[in-house]
Amino acid sequence: MSTIADNIALVGARIRAAAQASQRDVNSIHLLAVSKTKPAAALREAYAAGVRDFGENYLQEALGKQLELTDLPLCWHFIGPIQSNKTRPIAEHFDWVHSVDRLKIAQRLSEQRPEHLPPLNICIQVNVSGEASKSGCTPADLPALASAISALPRLQLRGLMAIPEPTEDRAVQDAAFAAVQALNSSLQQRLNLPLDTLSMGMSHDLEAAIAQGATWVRIGTALFGARDYGQP
Repeated sequence: MSTIADNIALVGARIRAAAQASQRDVNSIHLLAVSKTKPAAALREAYAAGVRDFGENYLQEALGKQLELTDLPLCWHFIGPIQSNKTRPIAEHFDWVHSVDRLKIAQRLSEQRPEHLPPLNICIQVNVSGEASKSGCTPADLPALASAISALPRLQLRGLMAIPEPTEDRAVQDAAFAAVQALNSSLQQRLNLPLDTLSMGMSHDLEAAIAQGATWVRIGTALFGARDYGQP
């Protein structure tokens, strides 16, 4: 039975191979371990194998793990949908938020980010596949939202996050991720924003995401195994 360390090594090999295939510097691609529904002990195993960045979708679950893991210098990323009444603890306890999709949430995060902490790193989630069931702003609304967020204090707009519609068709994967990259480049040029982040790609499509410029790949199942949604 493979261990978390074994899985991390395998994912690392996939990232290196994808970087080489697309002639990219592997050091520009970062692994975000998606640890939702997994116990703190699993995060400790991943840390021992070299992982430092962890992505969580569920606030209360994440806060509990943070308390258990205060002895480790981890970087915490919030990657799930955000309700208005949850913004304060997110602003106080996370280093990154990948899932901002409306100005009200960004404004609250900015107002509630403690002064003693560095600016909160923000990615705007864009719904590139147009799925009604998926969070994210529309590509048409993106420039205005990015402009407004970039002006907020206590936040640092870093780039875009996307979760394209799942498919095993590599051509379709490439097209979706290329669209996200194009939106990011357009924002840089039109608004003169120093965006350096594309958070895209998961266990099944990280190769396509890296080929199209991903700087964070969000990997859960390939590291920790299938998720237990009986957990909170």
